[in-house]
This record gives sequence, C-alpha cells and structure tokens, in this order.
Amino acid sequence: MHIEPGIMDAAKITLSYGTGAAAAGYAAKTAWDMVKTSGIATLALRSGIATAGAFVFFQVLPHFSVGVSEVHFILGSTLFLMLGAAPAAIGLALALLAQGMLFAPTDLPQYGANLTTLLVPLFAMMALAKTIIAPKTAYVDLTYGQTLKLSTAYQGGVVAWVAFWAIYGQGFGAASSVMAFGSAYMLVVLIEPLVDLACLAAAKSLRDAKAAGIFTPRLFNA
Repeated sequence: MHIEPGIMDAAKITLSYGTGAAAAGYAAKTAWDMVKTSGIATLALRSGIATAGAFVFFQVLPHFSVGVSEVHFILGSTLFLMLGAAPAAIGLALALLAQGMLFAPTDLPQYGANLTTLLVPLFAMMALAKTIIAPKTAYVDLTYGQTLKLSTAYQGGVVAWVAFWAIYGQGFGAASSVMAFGSAYMLVVLIEPLVDLACLAAAKSLRDAKAAGIFTPRLFNA
C-alpha cells in the first residue's frame, strides 16, 4: 500500500498533501467525537494499542513488493472492529509515520499519499458498517459475510487509491503494474476476514471480563 518513491514528481505530489490533510482532519473530528463520549484517556489507550498493532502489521508481518506498491496485511477492519474508528485511524497514521522515520525515510515525501490510502477507505468502511450491521448486533456476533464485506471495502479502497496515485503520477502506462498489485491483494482480501472472525471469537470469551476502555463498546454491546 506504499506509493514507491519516484511514482509522483514534486509537482504532482502536492495533491497528496491536500488529501492527506483532509484525511487527518476527518480523523481528528472522529477522535474528538470519541473524546466527548469516552474521554481522552480511553482514546489514548486504544490509539496506543492500535499504533503498536499497526506497526507490527506493517513491519513484522510478511510483505512484498508487487508492481507499483507493496502488499501488506494492514488489518484495518480488525483494528476498526476491536478498537473503533478513531483509534484505528490514529494507529494507522502514527505507525505509518514511525515506519517511515525509523526504517524507510525515502517514504516520508509520500506520507500524504500513503496516509490518504489508509484512512479514506477506513472511513468508507465505517460508513458501510452502519448500513450492513443491524443496530442491535454486537461486533462479536458478526458473520463471515459481514466481515468479508467490511474487509473487501477497506482493501478495495486501498487498491483504488494506489491505482489513482500510480496513474496520476505515471499515466496509464502504469496500468499493468497496478493490475498486478491489485491481483496480489486478493490474498489479503481472502485472509483478513478470517483474522477478523478469529479476533471476534477470542473477544467473546472476554464479554463478561472487565475490559472496559480497551475495546470499543460496540464489540460486546449492540
């Protein structure tokens, strides 16, 4: 999901600063909404967990270069279901920044593009969740079909943004590389719903435990 250095020149990369800022702004609004209902300490706790998790997903889990980008197990839907939208957004943003600063400084100029690629699909998935999950359904009771829809929406959004940045930067000559990347990402689409279900199944055992503050309330309560 990283946009490789050189895909966009200095003139074209300016657009990514605007889209990245817009995505960060919406993430800030989502975080503020959570602060008003759950408090800043809860937001900080869940965001810290999300950041650590996302950093492991990016840096430790298997990842490989395909076409114009890299295939990663981002597990954005998992972070969303377990921790909520705001912590997931903050975690993805901070983990991406930490990875760039510590391991891949050449990725930092593309931070706006990569941030957009990660966060905009997250917010789209959040909107989709409101339409496919009944108000009285806790996340631990989701079906494979529902988790597949959420994961597919998120990963599809990631692929769409990678395609946009690649074609915007290099023209339609990059189409074959984009298709190779999108095809490789089908593996992620198949695996991530299973990870979601495994995490939700594990969470069921904590339904009666005192885990307040660690997980999003919707995980256990409709």
